Amino acid sequence: MIAEAENMVPERAKLHIVLTLLQLCNAGNHIILRLALDTGVSKLVFPVYRNIIALILLGPLAFFSEKNQRPSLTISCVIRFFLLGLVGITMKEGCYLVGLENTSPTFACSMQNSVPALTFLMATILRVERVRLNRISGIAKVLGVIASVAGASVITLFKGPVIYNPHSSLHQKHLLPLLGGVYEKNWTLGCIALIGHCLSWSGWIVMQAYVLKIFPAPLSVSASTCFFGIVQFLILAISFEHDSEAWKLNSREELYGILYAGVMVSAVAAALQIWAVGKGGPVFTSIYQPVQTIIVGLIASFALGEEFFLGGIIGACLIIFGLYLVVWGKSEEAKPSKEVMVPSPSKKHVEENSSLGQPLIPPQVP
Repeated sequence: MIAEAENMVPERAKLHIVLTLLQLCNAGNHIILRLALDTGVSKLVFPVYRNIIALILLGPLAFFSEKNQRPSLTISCVIRFFLLGLVGITMKEGCYLVGLENTSPTFACSMQNSVPALTFLMATILRVERVRLNRISGIAKVLGVIASVAGASVITLFKGPVIYNPHSSLHQKHLLPLLGGVYEKNWTLGCIALIGHCLSWSGWIVMQAYVLKIFPAPLSVSASTCFFGIVQFLILAISFEHDSEAWKLNSREELYGILYAGVMVSAVAAALQIWAVGKGGPVFTSIYQPVQTIIVGLIASFALGEEFFLGGIIGACLIIFGLYLVVWGKSEEAKPSKEVMVPSPSKKHVEENSSLGQPLIPPQVP
């Protein structure tokens, strides 16, 4: 019955559902991690714990579910897993924690909206994503990425008149400071760290597409990436974190932050992302990133009492429009019969000569 139900859902619909769930998982991470950081949790010890939890969940699942489809492990694969751990966990998570500590959850979420553009640029340069500007589908994909990034920028930079005001003094007094960035320390350092975080995230997505081609077992790749991330962060923590108290959990905020980050982000979200990369490609996966800004904005507005501005509505419309363009462009590329192809001169010449009874010799190109 479960298999029949899964077959009733189109593959494209599954991809959209997974990408939406991915952004839901990541949306709460900004606020929960900030709460943990405000308690003084170590930025080197925290990733060790969260990724250990993720590995406990992903390891057995990958071992049993992909037992028959997992290819043999080679030295080349191990090196690729190590690099995925370095870029996708050590660099990405390390830069994010430094950036979040020195800025705010809202700003960190907004900075991540550069991921689609960076991923698109990297994937195009490395020819992981094919963009044909002489076709309407290629132009639609480019315009879609631009529209999504523009929408996220509007949400970040333009407020406009208030559309929704909850009039909650309790929320504004106690909860909004967590979103507004009143704990600023070194804003410049935070911005640089978040730029590094976005570059690492984009590179991680593109690298996953490469690795999946030679090792088509997404859960095993995620578990292996997590393992090497733990090893790398453990070495850093032992080398630079000399306070033994840093390894103790002293508050519920630290425990909740580790559990949420380990289960929902490092395990569930990482598995959803690599599955989506394998099914839809790196650009299609990253284009959903600005949806996270909408989710965080809605949470901040309706749950935490933050005002909702006209700029948020305009930005949300641009993001949705951009997503539609990218989805439409990808769907058109999946229909080769509708693509306008220029016939090969040599092939045409051969066919004409064949019909005239002449030898099938292609013309010489000077």
